[in-house]
Amino acid sequence: MSNSSPHADATDLLPHGGRLRAAAERYGIPLADWLELSTGINPHGWPVPATPPSAWTRLPEDDDGLEQTARTYYGTDSLLAVAGSQAAIQALPRLRPRCRVGVIAPGYNEHAHAWRRIGHTVMPVSVDALASDDDVDVLVVIRPNNPTGAWFSTEILLHWHAQLAARGGWLVVDEAFIDATPEHSLAPHCPRPGLIVLRSLGKFFGLAGARVGFAIAEPALLESLKSFLGPWPVAAPSRWVAMQALSDRAWQETTRRQIIRHGERLAELLTQYGLAPSGGCALFQWVRTPRAAALHEQLARRGILTRLFDAPASLRFGLPGGDRDWARLAAALATVCQPGSHRAAR
Repeated sequence: MSNSSPHADATDLLPHGGRLRAAAERYGIPLADWLELSTGINPHGWPVPATPPSAWTRLPEDDDGLEQTARTYYGTDSLLAVAGSQAAIQALPRLRPRCRVGVIAPGYNEHAHAWRRIGHTVMPVSVDALASDDDVDVLVVIRPNNPTGAWFSTEILLHWHAQLAARGGWLVVDEAFIDATPEHSLAPHCPRPGLIVLRSLGKFFGLAGARVGFAIAEPALLESLKSFLGPWPVAAPSRWVAMQALSDRAWQETTRRQIIRHGERLAELLTQYGLAPSGGCALFQWVRTPRAAALHEQLARRGILTRLFDAPASLRFGLPGGDRDWARLAAALATVCQPGSHRAAR
């Protein structure tokens, strides 16, 4: 197990969406006046009720019902609550000797960053060329991919897993954005040796600030992960909120229908203004265009924050909230784009 590396630097942080305070300062627009589209977080998240006072005064307890509720929701018995899937992303590279890791690119950069900073050899793999072969010991896939929305079938992923597991490798599947279509999750196929599925309550449930996620894997690996993370990885108030949200089937079903419709609406709106998405999912749309940086800047000057990517040049648009937000985005696009022109790269 590799627990340290000369490459590990606590100050070596990657940029992310959601930096509203920095945007407010840069553009001189009050924080409350921004339309936040940079994160892909559901703008109509689970309605959090008042938290019991005891959640703030008692230490977290593993037998409070959260794990059992999560087992029912995810359809698997072998899981571990973590402080957002990000905690598992950072910890997993420390549970293997240094090895060769294939990471989908473009994709959520924290995966490659976490493996590389511990000293593993990281090999970016494009969606078109993605395959499990003898070149890697670990393959990291994001499903649906963030930011491209690329999708991989359950059959092909299980095939890749079988190849990797046969030689002691891992298939890590990040399903942070899959809750709108949970029937496609690999979680019910766990536990299997070498198969690790990461889930999050930050996106679909809109509970990013609670920092709750789950690692789903074989028990032995979860025990190693639990030992590495130490006691109380998730705060008691977050555990309580997560348990209520995972239990609320009526809200989940209604919200799935809603955000799928809204994802389609967003794709149509962008297409109307010459920014036909190159990919996406229910919670965001991804637009490849050489004008990405200019559009990001023009929208930001109007108080609309998108997520800019440099390679390839592209923008990710999350879902607007209410009618006023939709109208505001449409008005901004009408100003910075010409309908039917400046077609995005497909």
